[in-house]
Amino acid sequence: MTSSNEALAHSASSAEAAPGTPPGAARGAHGPGGPAADSWRSRLYRWDMKGSPYAFVAPFFILFGAFTLVPVLYTAWYSLHNVQLSSLDHQTWTGLDNYKNLLSSDFFWNALKNTFTIGVISTVPQLLAALGLAHLLNYRLRGSTVWRVVMLTPYATSVAAATLVFTLLYSWDGGMINWLLHFVGVGPVNWRESDWGSQFAVSSIVVWRWTGYNALIYLAAMQAIPADLYESAALDGANRWQQFRHVTVPQLRPTILFTVVVSTIGATQLFGEPLLFGGVSGSKGGSEHQYQTLGLYMYDQGWIVGNLGKASAIAWSMFLILLIIAAVNLLLTRRLRKSQ
Repeated sequence: MTSSNEALAHSASSAEAAPGTPPGAARGAHGPGGPAADSWRSRLYRWDMKGSPYAFVAPFFILFGAFTLVPVLYTAWYSLHNVQLSSLDHQTWTGLDNYKNLLSSDFFWNALKNTFTIGVISTVPQLLAALGLAHLLNYRLRGSTVWRVVMLTPYATSVAAATLVFTLLYSWDGGMINWLLHFVGVGPVNWRESDWGSQFAVSSIVVWRWTGYNALIYLAAMQAIPADLYESAALDGANRWQQFRHVTVPQLRPTILFTVVVSTIGATQLFGEPLLFGGVSGSKGGSEHQYQTLGLYMYDQGWIVGNLGKASAIAWSMFLILLIIAAVNLLLTRRLRKSQ
């Protein structure tokens, strides 16, 4: 009788086990700590799947908040106060007076005009030259990789080194530019002191540094254009110029719009080139403020004059200008999508 009961118990325990599992595996699964350990591991796995992405991106947001968001908000607070660099602890609430003073300041409107002028005469030639260079590089040339590296070399050059070289080129006495003008019968130009000459000189530095960079962007977009479009245009009798006008340029409209917006933003924030080009009077944009940009005006008010409240108001005015540019970009992008 005892042996038969043991046999029945053994068969029952074997039936509880899953097919193919060794005897005793089912008992081991329900042993001490089994269900609790599995539950803890499953919770840990769920926490890992949900929390790991946030942990990976957390360093960026921490650094962004500490070094970008907090200073930006603090600058907005400064723009509503009268804050002097020599006495940071003494802040007087002024409301929108700093912004009202900007609107009534001739120096602010002069800096805004110079920023717009330098932006136009640097952005337009830059992007046109970049488009032409990208069109040439799009065809099979010997040493195409070398030419692409050469295009990127000015962008990799530091602003200080590039501006120093251009300052020597535009020197009043002994500069190469005036030396070349002498051979075509043009008298020497005081590039630092003249209005249009100084703005042209600063713009040429920007054009030299960024043309190759934009050319590579256009080249990458050109290589993504389907070859069937060029073959169809060639069968219709279109030459290379006609293919460029009616195939390449329409396909590059989104990329051209992107480079225009980015170059406009860069022109609005232009600072290093005019500061170093002017030398001693660089922060004022020349002796007559003839090439003082908004970036230079903000630097002059904040660190030379010491009026941090007004400098903060200039910074936020530049930010509002960039928001307007972004809004125009969004509007044009939507229209281009609808037209396509």
